[in-house]
Amino acid sequence: MDELFHVSERKSTIGTELRAGLTTFLAMAYIIAVNPAVLSGAGIDAGALACATCLGAGGIMTICMGIFANRPLACASGLGINAMIAGIATTMCGGDWHVAMSVIFLEGIVILLLVLCGLREAIMDAIPVVLRHAISVGLGLFIAMIGLCDAGIITAGAGTLVGLGDIASPTFIVGIISIVVTVALASRNVPGSLLIGIIVAVIAGIPLGVTHAPEGLIAPLDFSTFGAPFASTADGNLAIVKVLTDPMLLVVAFSLLMSDFFDTMGTAMAVAKQGEFLTEDGNVEDIRPILVVDSVAAAAGGFMGVSSITTFVESTSGAADGGRTGLTSVTTGVLFILAAFFSPIVTIVSSAATCGALVYVGYLMMSEASEIDWSDVSQGFPAFMIVAGVPFTYSISSGIGLGFIAYVIVALFKGEASKIKPLMWIAALAFLVYFFVA
Repeated sequence: MDELFHVSERKSTIGTELRAGLTTFLAMAYIIAVNPAVLSGAGIDAGALACATCLGAGGIMTICMGIFANRPLACASGLGINAMIAGIATTMCGGDWHVAMSVIFLEGIVILLLVLCGLREAIMDAIPVVLRHAISVGLGLFIAMIGLCDAGIITAGAGTLVGLGDIASPTFIVGIISIVVTVALASRNVPGSLLIGIIVAVIAGIPLGVTHAPEGLIAPLDFSTFGAPFASTADGNLAIVKVLTDPMLLVVAFSLLMSDFFDTMGTAMAVAKQGEFLTEDGNVEDIRPILVVDSVAAAAGGFMGVSSITTFVESTSGAADGGRTGLTSVTTGVLFILAAFFSPIVTIVSSAATCGALVYVGYLMMSEASEIDWSDVSQGFPAFMIVAGVPFTYSISSGIGLGFIAYVIVALFKGEASKIKPLMWIAALAFLVYFFVA
């Protein structure tokens, strides 16, 4: 095991990797309940969705990430994209969710081709170092915001966009407990502080009514969502054929491609920072296998009927808890496969209980802000647009797009257009199109 994953070489231990894998799993476990809840609105059986989410999204693809990329990255069905797919299934696809999943399948194939051609990696290399630092900071705020929102600490305010939640709310209290325990243990350098914080919060949630008793022990396996792109539609054609012959669905596929393309880039950088495989100039070491697996995962998500499978930003929790190798991912993936059989038990971990882990990771990622020259508007303003844009739009890709466009505009007005690499021009223009068609 040590030789296979280079555990000792990366100054880790098998025990640490296993613990980090459990931490990542618990931080992501909510997707087992949330993904079926979102996609069942499109007419897909919730039980089949839970099975496919555990086996394919969280299990198989995360294990592939661990084996082929050997980095602590975990995969699951992406939130936001799944809601979009549920929407187009009932509108643009005439209620046929198989066609909607075919859009995901096609997008995954195209993005895989871009990776194999080297374009996705080349665009990442073309991004200025200052924007790479900004992406890490923006992701840190985004991760923290997810945790605070899940716990009800941040809510929609009365007459304001956001406000402080109800401090007497049980979820608020559980969220605060998870933060206090995690930070207190981390400040004392206690190993596994993030995991312990989650467990303590789950236990604290029992008398508060946040942690609910499981509705059962074992869930039956249902594979009826598999093979969605090759199912027959009402007109007798395959679902994938309908996508290829419908211009509007091809536009949707482009929008999803842009979202997947840059979401993964931001997530990989964030996890690399915590997992110590981000270089000094902001490059992710050995990025190619990560991008290949992530692209295959997107197509696999469409094939399995669980929306786009993508690298999860919650992977940062496992990396922050000491995960340095693919053994962390394999552990997380195995736990997801087991969860396919015992999903009623796994779903007792509330999102509020993971608040502390996500907020603490957000704090760690803020250190990148010191690497940005805020006194230079050509550097600081585009960075600011990413830092503010990612959490405020609640979208990694949208925030990155705002920063890219701002970088090009400021450079033009300062007479520094020659400093912009050709692929940055292409990326900025692609984001302009994306914002208009998304």
